Amino acid sequence: MEYLVEGLMKVTWQQMVMYGIGILLIWLAVKKEYEPALLLPMGFGAILVNLPASGVVNQMMPGVGEVRGVIQWLFEVGIEASEAMPVLLFIGIGAMIDFGPLLSQPIMFLFGAAAQFGIFFAICAASLMGFSLKDAASIGIIGAADGPTSILVSQVLHSKYVGAIAVAAYSYMALVPIVQPFAIKLVTTKKERAIHMEYQPGSVSKAMRIAFPIVTTIIVGFIAPASVALVGFLMFGNLLRECGVLNNLSDAAQTDLANLITLLLGITISFSMKAEAFVHMDTLMIMGIGLLAFVFDTIGGVMFAKFVNLFRKKKLNPMIGAAGISAFPMSSRVVQKLAAKEEPGNIILMHAAGANVSGQIASVIAGGIVINLVSRYL
Repeated sequence: MEYLVEGLMKVTWQQMVMYGIGILLIWLAVKKEYEPALLLPMGFGAILVNLPASGVVNQMMPGVGEVRGVIQWLFEVGIEASEAMPVLLFIGIGAMIDFGPLLSQPIMFLFGAAAQFGIFFAICAASLMGFSLKDAASIGIIGAADGPTSILVSQVLHSKYVGAIAVAAYSYMALVPIVQPFAIKLVTTKKERAIHMEYQPGSVSKAMRIAFPIVTTIIVGFIAPASVALVGFLMFGNLLRECGVLNNLSDAAQTDLANLITLLLGITISFSMKAEAFVHMDTLMIMGIGLLAFVFDTIGGVMFAKFVNLFRKKKLNPMIGAAGISAFPMSSRVVQKLAAKEEPGNIILMHAAGANVSGQIASVIAGGIVINLVSRYL
């Protein structure tokens, strides 16, 4: 009891706030099932790293010297020194993705690009609010709707807000079913949301499916070299899926590898959620800017679809533009649900899925472009 009282006396109010945030993240994961594979380990990790003299972070022990904490070690090795964890996760993500709907409708590449508008809007907003260029760029990448990309970019640019950015990115990914319908309805009419689209996919040969990840990696390597790690591992995972001779490895990448890295990434990133670095007004500002990035990603994709409709006789349902963000497959499902709500029996899921997988590629390319541009001024 004496040690318990002594420990409680060392707890600061900021650490108490982090305990509350940790419990909130666990509640969202368990009760609401919002990205539980990430929010639960992040929430529990936030509690671990904020315990007084916590053994999960490095510390000096009298008569012993420095003792290595496991979470700090994982962070230094897996994220800070090599960015290995977020990059390795992309092998699993790539193995899960079917690029068929995109390859059969190449126009969907444009919607993936248009839906990255929120990234650059958020970078400008963060800069105007007083954040440094490297921090503003890192905050803007929350709009990529891709947690690993957000972590990688903020780490490469040495942002001091890695923890807040990671929490914002994964929280808003989980809230896509709430955020996107609101943003879509702001800029569309009921008539537009009820537009029917026929799905007449062209044939996609096995050779094309195998060539796509290889060619994409080469092209991206020349356009945005800084994104090669992300795009390359994403495409490598997809090549495992499509080659047809490594089914066991493809299955392992989709399940064992993805699950293990997701678990470790979630609890490791909590090292950036120590109270002294997390509990301040900047964190609230980052959450607000991140929300704006998601909203303007959605609006950018929808408005681009409406622009394309000016030149088409057969109109596109503009909601497919909203599916161009990276939150796959959640965003395409949200768009389909809205379409069916406005017009029962209206099926636009495959069109939305094509835009959605395009957004997965576009978001990591955008991350590489941001790193390239910002690195020139650092």
